[in-house]
Amino acid sequence: MSNVLELTERQRYILSFIIHDYIKNVRPVGSKYLVKEFNLNLSSATVRNELAQLDDLGLLRQPHTSAGRVPTEEGYRFFVSNLLQSTELSENTQHTITHQFYQMNYDVEDWMRLAASILAQQSSAASLVTSPHPKNAMLKHLELISTRGLQVLMILVLQGGEVDQQYITLKEPLPQGRLSQAAQYLTNRFAHANVETIQYEMAFLSGVERDIAELVLKEMRLVDRNVMGDVFLDGISHVLAEPEFVDSEDARQAIRALEERSILQDIMRSSLTGNAVGGVQVLIGGEGTRDELRQCSLILTQYGMPGTVTGMLGIVGPMRMPYGRSISTIRFLSSLLSDLVQEMMTEA
Repeated sequence: MSNVLELTERQRYILSFIIHDYIKNVRPVGSKYLVKEFNLNLSSATVRNELAQLDDLGLLRQPHTSAGRVPTEEGYRFFVSNLLQSTELSENTQHTITHQFYQMNYDVEDWMRLAASILAQQSSAASLVTSPHPKNAMLKHLELISTRGLQVLMILVLQGGEVDQQYITLKEPLPQGRLSQAAQYLTNRFAHANVETIQYEMAFLSGVERDIAELVLKEMRLVDRNVMGDVFLDGISHVLAEPEFVDSEDARQAIRALEERSILQDIMRSSLTGNAVGGVQVLIGGEGTRDELRQCSLILTQYGMPGTVTGMLGIVGPMRMPYGRSISTIRFLSSLLSDLVQEMMTEA
């Protein structure tokens, strides 16, 4: 597609007009309509000739012989990479969103749900948000809650706010007071410690503290092997309501893909490829990430503290999505969540 870069200025604005109109109205765009709707100082014959050349370049196609044109995957890619104009959320919208987050009192789970809701609302698409996940798990707080018999609920709170809950089995039953004492001791001793530090300190522990520390180590190693935290989804109904996805197997496959943790991990691993837009990745047609997403576009970015604790924000919808507004929303939320995570880590 090297010749795509040789578009004339006229071809560029005609392509841009078609994509903007198709995103809004979901119908093929013809030459006469273009001339009238956008007040082009061109004849319909001239516009038809330009449309034919854009067809030859693979940027447009005709669904039917007598129909107007619709964008192709390559057309959307060229638009996002070369024609999309930078936009920002209004100051009022930014202020409202920021105020909502700062009402959460450092509740990470509420942050994630709110971020997913805002992304879905602003983009009219599906959103996915992963909780901040540490590159190397570090303990912040430990709680042990007696349930029955030898079973105890172990709650690990990690630096960055990630919470891991597991039922563990002790060698002998212990009263809640003894469990709380052990949890407080290990919290004080291992606050900000990673797996390697706790492993080294095991030699200096004994009794129930050692037993529990071994179980803490096991869970923290599992966290280290994961590439992302908990996943929060919103706006799936938006995708299912899009005209191209109504009663569509493609839509159902895309939704199933979003709900599979292993698939999301694959997407995260491959999200460094694609069209970079100021730190935001735009993957059109899935860009080879997963076959289930071949009819979709994904907009992805990370937030947090690189190298320490990070999460992912994503928007998934049809290729015909409002890229400008979606990118500005995801970029703003990435900056806001990064500030919140940094504040939380500083206060930890």
